[in-house]
Amino acid sequence: MAKVTDLVKRVLVGRALRSGQLHEQLLPKRVALPVFASDALSSVAYAPQEILVILSLAGVSFYHYSPWVAMAVVVVMLTVVASYRQNVHAYPSGGGDYEVATVNLGKNAGLTVASALMVDYVLTVAVSVANGVDYVGATVPFVAEHKPAVAIGIVVLLTVVNLRGIRESGAAFAIPTYAFMIAVLGLVAWGGFRLLVLGDELHAPTDGFQVVAEQTNLTAFAAAFLVLRAFSSGCAALTGVEAISNGVPAFRKPKSKNAATTLLMMGLVAVTMFSGIIAIGLASGVTVAEPQHVARDLLRPDGTPVGPDYYQQPIISQVADAVFGGGSLMFIVISAVTALILFLAANTAFNGFPVLGSILAQDRYLPRQLHTRGDRLAFSNGIVILALGACLLLWGFQADVSRLLNLYIVGVFVSFTLSQAGMVIHWTRHLKTETDLRVRHQMHRSRVINFFGGVMTAVVLVVVLFTKFLVGAWIVCIAMPILFLMMKGIRHHYDNVAAELELDEAVDESVLPARNHAIVLVSKIHKPTLRALAYARATRPSTIEAVTVGVDGSEATALREEWERRGIPVPLKMLDSPYREITQPILDYVKTLRRRSPRDVVTVFIPEYVVGHWWEHLLHNQSALRLKARLLFKPGVMVTSVPWQLHSADRLKGRPEPFAPGSVRRPWHEVEAGRPDE
Repeated sequence: MAKVTDLVKRVLVGRALRSGQLHEQLLPKRVALPVFASDALSSVAYAPQEILVILSLAGVSFYHYSPWVAMAVVVVMLTVVASYRQNVHAYPSGGGDYEVATVNLGKNAGLTVASALMVDYVLTVAVSVANGVDYVGATVPFVAEHKPAVAIGIVVLLTVVNLRGIRESGAAFAIPTYAFMIAVLGLVAWGGFRLLVLGDELHAPTDGFQVVAEQTNLTAFAAAFLVLRAFSSGCAALTGVEAISNGVPAFRKPKSKNAATTLLMMGLVAVTMFSGIIAIGLASGVTVAEPQHVARDLLRPDGTPVGPDYYQQPIISQVADAVFGGGSLMFIVISAVTALILFLAANTAFNGFPVLGSILAQDRYLPRQLHTRGDRLAFSNGIVILALGACLLLWGFQADVSRLLNLYIVGVFVSFTLSQAGMVIHWTRHLKTETDLRVRHQMHRSRVINFFGGVMTAVVLVVVLFTKFLVGAWIVCIAMPILFLMMKGIRHHYDNVAAELELDEAVDESVLPARNHAIVLVSKIHKPTLRALAYARATRPSTIEAVTVGVDGSEATALREEWERRGIPVPLKMLDSPYREITQPILDYVKTLRRRSPRDVVTVFIPEYVVGHWWEHLLHNQSALRLKARLLFKPGVMVTSVPWQLHSADRLKGRPEPFAPGSVRRPWHEVEAGRPDE
C-alpha cells in the first residue's frame, strides 16, 4: 500500500528536490508575469460586464455613465500599481502588505491585513474557477448541470499542478496566459482600427436590445448610489495586484527590480485590455442584464423578452462577435482562451496564499507546518489548505458566480488601504534620518504616490462596504475577525509554551530524579514480554517489577504459576480488577507510586507488536495505545515501547523511508526554542 501511495505521489507531484535546488525554482520575468498576473488579467473577462450589469438596473440609458466609471477604475488601478512598485522596492522579503502594515502600523494592523488577504485568496480561487465553469457550461450541458462538482475537480487539478513546484506550474500556465493576452490585445487593436481608421460599424449580438429597468424615476441619491455600486463591481479588476509584492522572493535577482518591472507590465496590459473591451463593447451596442433575470428583463429590438432558452454571451464573446464575426476562428480562439484564463486566474492565489501562510507561521501566528516546503520546494501545506477552503466555498455557494462576487474585493481593499498608510509612515520615518538630497527627493515622490494610493483605496473600500454589505460582504466582515482572533490565539499558545519550556537559571532541569521505578506490563509470558523484561533490567532502574491485571482468576493463577516455574528474576505484582478493566487499575497503581515518592520517576515499559499490514493494527496493540495515551498526561511518568516485529513486518524491511510531511522534514537546527511543532 505504501509503495503504491508513494508511486502515485511521484507521478502526480514529481520527484523530490533537494533544498540546494531552490535557486532553480526562481522565476524570470517572462514566467513570473503569467504566474502572478493571471488573476488581474483575467478580470477583464468579467469586470467590464459587471459595470454594465449594475447600470442596466436603471435601463440601457444609464450606460452613458459607464465610460466615467471605467475611467475611475483605471485611475485607481494605475494608482495601486504605482504604489505597489514602491512596496516591492522597500520590502522585498515577500511579506507584502502584511509586512508593511506590521512594521509601520503595528501587529494588529498586520494581522488585519493577513486575515483580509487570506479570505481574498480563497475567494479568488472560488470566483475564478466558478466563472470559468460558467463559460464552459454555456457550450457543454454536462458541465452546466454539475457546476459544483466540476469546479471542485478543477481546483483539485490546479492543486496538483502547483504541488509540482512554482517553476513547473509557471511553465504550464505561461502559454495559455500569453495566448489570452495576445488574443484580447489583438481584439482591441483590430476593433479599434476598424472603428477609428476604417470607419466600420460594429454590431454586437445584443445591439439594439433593451433592458427592463428594475429601478425607475431614480432620485439623484439613488442614481449616485447605483453608479457607485457599478464602480465597486468594476474594481474587481484590481484583485491580484498585490500578489507580486507577496511573491518577490520567487523572482530571480535583482528581485525587487524584476518584480517592479513585472508589476508595471501587468498594470499596463490590464488597463489596455479593460479599457478596450468596455470601449468597443459600448461602440458595438453590447447589452447585458442580470444573469438570473435575463429571460425576463432582456428585450429583443421588437420589445419581446428573450425567453428562458436564450444564452447571454459574456462581454468578451459579444465584442469578439462584433469584431471578427460569430463562429469565426478568432471568435472561437478568444472564447476558449478566456475560459482557460479564468481557471488559471486561481493560480495567483496558489502562489500568494502559501507564501503569506509561511511568513505568518514563521511569526507564530499559524501552525509551524505552514512554514516548511514540500517535496518540490513549494509550500505544499498552504497549497492544500487554500484548495480545501476554495472547495468548501464552491460547494456551499453551488459555484454561483453572482453570489460569490458579492463577497469579493472587500478583503483586498482592506489590505490595499492599510498597506499604503503603512508606506506613508515608512517614508516619513526614513526622511527624518536621510540626508542625501537625491534620495530624499525619491522618498518624497514615493510618499506622495503612496498617500494618493491610500486615499483612493480607502474611498473604494468605503464604497464597496456601503454597496455590497447587505448582499454578501457581511460574510467577509465576519470571517476576517474570526481569522484575526484565531491567529492571535495561536500566537498566545506558542508564547505560553515558549515561556513554559524556557530554562530557569535558578533551577537545574537536568538534575536526575532521586530514583527510577520501572514497571513492565505483562499480559502473558511470551517472547515480547521476555524482551521487555530484559530491556528494562538493562536500563538499571532503582527498582523493577512486572505488573499484570487479574481480569480472569484462572488465567491470573496460571500466569503466576508459570512465572514462578520459569524463575524469572523480577517480582510479579497482580492488580485486581473487579470490573474487568485493564487501563484504570494500572493508572491507579502508578498514581499510588507517585504519591508515595513524588521525587521518583516511574518508567512504564509496554511490549508492542510491529505489524506489516494496516488491518493488523485493528487486531493488536489497542490496549497499549489507550494506556499510553492516558499515561502521557501523568507527571513524572515515562513511557517506553518495546517493539516485537511479527513476521508480517518483514515485508517492510529495506523499504526506503517515505518523505515526511511538513515540519518533520525541516532540519533540526530550524526547530527554534519556544517554537515547538504541533
